[in-house]
Amino acid sequence: MTLHRYLAATLIPAIALAVPSAAMAQQAGLQITIVRADGGAPVASAEVTLTNPDIGLTRVLTTDTNGQVRADGLTTGGRYRISVAAGSDYEAQAADGVVLRSDFVRGVTIAVGAGTSEVVVRGRRAVTGINTVNAEISSSLPAETLKALPIEARDVVTALVRLPNVVASTGFFNEAPVVSINGANGLFTNYLIDGLDNNENFLGGLKFPVPLGFTREVTVLANSYSVAFGRTANGIINYTTPSGSNTLHGEAYTLIRPGRPIDSLSAFPRRDLSGNPVGDSFERYQGGGAISGALVRDKTFFYANFEYTRDINTNVVDAPVLGTVGNVTGINQFYLGSFRIDHRLTDDWSLALRGNFGNVSIARPGGSLGGGNVTFPSAGSTQERQSTLVALTATYSGDVWTYEGALQYSRFRWDFGRPLRGAGPQVAIRDQTGLTIGVVGHPGFVFDDLENTWQTRHKLQRRFGAHRLSAGVDVIHSDFGLLGGGNVNGNFTVELTPAQIATLRGRNLGLGLGAADVLALNPSVINYSVELRPQSFGTSQTLYALYVEDEWQIGPKLTATLGLRWDYDTLTAQGGGGVDADNIAPRLALNYKPDARSAIRFGAGLFYGKIPYTVISDALQRNTTSAALRGQLGQLQQLGIIPAGVALAPLTFDGNLTVSPACATVAACPSAANVQALRDTALINEVRILNPTGYDSPYSLQFSAGYQYQASSTFSIAVDLIYNRSYNLLRLRDLNAPTPFTPNLANLTAANIAALRALPDNAARVALASQLGLVRTQAAADATRPVALVPGGGRQITVSETGGRSTYTALNVQLNKLRGDDIYAFRLSYTLSRLTNDTDDLNFRASNANNFAADFGASANDRRHVISAVGSLYPVKGLTLTAAGLFQSGQPINFIPDASIFGTQDLNGDGQSFGEAFVGNSDRFPGVARNTGRLPWSTQVDIGARYAINLPVGAIEFSLDVFNLFNVNNLSGFANAASTSNQVQFGGGAPFVQRNAGAPRQFQFGASWKF
Repeated sequence: MTLHRYLAATLIPAIALAVPSAAMAQQAGLQITIVRADGGAPVASAEVTLTNPDIGLTRVLTTDTNGQVRADGLTTGGRYRISVAAGSDYEAQAADGVVLRSDFVRGVTIAVGAGTSEVVVRGRRAVTGINTVNAEISSSLPAETLKALPIEARDVVTALVRLPNVVASTGFFNEAPVVSINGANGLFTNYLIDGLDNNENFLGGLKFPVPLGFTREVTVLANSYSVAFGRTANGIINYTTPSGSNTLHGEAYTLIRPGRPIDSLSAFPRRDLSGNPVGDSFERYQGGGAISGALVRDKTFFYANFEYTRDINTNVVDAPVLGTVGNVTGINQFYLGSFRIDHRLTDDWSLALRGNFGNVSIARPGGSLGGGNVTFPSAGSTQERQSTLVALTATYSGDVWTYEGALQYSRFRWDFGRPLRGAGPQVAIRDQTGLTIGVVGHPGFVFDDLENTWQTRHKLQRRFGAHRLSAGVDVIHSDFGLLGGGNVNGNFTVELTPAQIATLRGRNLGLGLGAADVLALNPSVINYSVELRPQSFGTSQTLYALYVEDEWQIGPKLTATLGLRWDYDTLTAQGGGGVDADNIAPRLALNYKPDARSAIRFGAGLFYGKIPYTVISDALQRNTTSAALRGQLGQLQQLGIIPAGVALAPLTFDGNLTVSPACATVAACPSAANVQALRDTALINEVRILNPTGYDSPYSLQFSAGYQYQASSTFSIAVDLIYNRSYNLLRLRDLNAPTPFTPNLANLTAANIAALRALPDNAARVALASQLGLVRTQAAADATRPVALVPGGGRQITVSETGGRSTYTALNVQLNKLRGDDIYAFRLSYTLSRLTNDTDDLNFRASNANNFAADFGASANDRRHVISAVGSLYPVKGLTLTAAGLFQSGQPINFIPDASIFGTQDLNGDGQSFGEAFVGNSDRFPGVARNTGRLPWSTQVDIGARYAINLPVGAIEFSLDVFNLFNVNNLSGFANAASTSNQVQFGGGAPFVQRNAGAPRQFQFGASWKF
């Protein structure tokens, strides 16, 4: 019996006995506990008044025999005041400024007693507070903290590295998510706005980049969260949005990053907000504002926010042979608009309407950050990311029943390479020496993804004595369409004669040189490739979830939460394995309060994830229905590599395929329409098919234990232990893999290395290294594959499989000091963690013959030690000074072969795999395991200053942020792409090569008017 089946078999009967009827998803709420200061005994029948003057809400409640009262279905808008009426032997007390976040019940404990009354837990402006309800391991950054922190470009997600279990991520393409939770790939994080889906569901990551102006609070749920949350075996990032109030408020701001010469110099590129490299010329200008208030006092409220960002970067086109050396300017633009309207229908019913609209345009104008790049503006492109989300929520909050229903529509278009000059051919120009002297025309590829998604979510809750029972359903349906692949108008590599080069130079076209100007010369063709499939394709994905939960108040000190969740992903029906419909996830949480100031919690459960749509899309896009491939699949089935009885035809698809018909000159090259027959005879290095054994949903077995202590109304301590075991993680398997190859380490001597280095070229090195048993050629490897490569078939026949695993352990220690009546505040956290796995990404493959066990090691995002320290000082009225330090042990180093020794980095001859350039999936240096080295510690200190001056109307605030104050050259610990990471180094004792660095010291200036 597998581990998760065993857990289900043991926990489900216990939950079935404890849950007499359907159960739960937590809505925004308050659990208020009234105890006596002298001993902590519960105070029953105490009158508690809950008010929110910002929205005109008042409720009068009475505590039960456990001294508790619960208010669910509350809006996250405004601030709450909790008042306890005086009793026969205690005075009246109140807690002010309590703020709620979506899908969470915040606990507030008030101790009363004559002469000793005090608020034990205020929940006021808390980053983390005492969790007296369940075992959720989470931490938050509210708006007040975010606005004081030095944050580049108001990009909220980058501030999450201040929280435990969150680190800046090594992604596998420039635009990959910039943070990792529990060391896992950020593509598998579940991103939410007010508890509703905000995932770019094709690949992963944020759909709408929520800006600072539309963030009331952002929360990271790392472990042991409610069954209301799912669709990830990792963590969740949930944004709570702001709402209006009876008072009119507004803000207008401007923010400037002037760049050089104020910023420090660096030999390495910086990164813009999309993760793409920029140079010393980079500048950023931002502006926007927000306004909120009441349309109808105490009844209808609004909040609207708009933010605009403009990045400017200069590239160099360096093509002297064609008579052109010049600068081109690229402009990135972000338009982010959001609104929220809240309306109270009755005392019990309320509605909320939210909209988010984003348009992000990233420029690739041609050229590069330095000399040597010969790409002209005609081959430039822009990346467009357009997002729309509209959500309607209805909430009923009664004395016994609570209900929340939501409907959301979202649309996301990701045009990764929209050509600046429209459709047409690409031309790479060589001179007669073979040197590329220019690239003009089209970007050379197409990737245009469109996603339309509907979500509906319903949660119903009822109180039965000591039980609070809830039930929920959550459905997301997405339709995808992708126009992708090569260039249907052809990509040419041509060779120009000196006379033809002189002709182009004589026309003085400069940066305006285009493909038509070159093709009109009818030059000789070195290579011509054309895409055979210009149509878009796609399918749909539906994610179903049902859950029940019972929050059982066993006594005044102990709460047990027992939940059961079922997840189903229709993409698991793809391939040949049938559906994965038995994803039943029991969860248990215990919360014990020894006294009014402490909480001990324990959590255990299963957490299922989803299949990213790109897994299926890749299997369609890189596929073919040729008779040759089907013949190869038949042979693999005869060999038992593909299970007997699996139908082969449904595994294939007429996907994108680029072919290279022979032609001597441009005029002789056929069009795409005339080469369709080549699909069945083209030699394909890697074919991707749908998995003949199907797909299983990833899942994680999670345990946690923690202790929280509220030393005073402003100071708290928390300690948490986390243990996660994850299974069914995505990776690639080659069904036609060659036999294993192990280099002959006895011949890896200093003398042989010197002899190999002395050879004149890589071909000679490969020949000698093969004789020494250090390298296997591709031809030799192909000879050992189960089925032979044939025209129209594939060398590698790969599938995405759900077979990976990982183990994560962590210790978190947090100290949090709120400002209160003092002039300072701080939060300090230390995380000791370790993540090991045998896959880091959905395109990860084993380095040798599908032997994933040999590649089990530290994750690319593994950190052992992370210290985050944030402190704020308020020396005089209107002035806030903040320092934020982040200190991390180094990321792992993967040691790879050096081609200057072996003549290649592909020692076993199995060939390059799709996505390998991004994943960094090279073979390992002989005798060295995966990720066995470590980079140095990363240390960064940022500072921020805010000074507000009162005006007749509102106040004007000036801000200064300095990032990397001490200008440290950090080799790790910053968000970057694997292809440029310092984490990939040559093995064998080779000198360290620095390929990248964290940003140098940078300045950001701002001003805002607030009223």
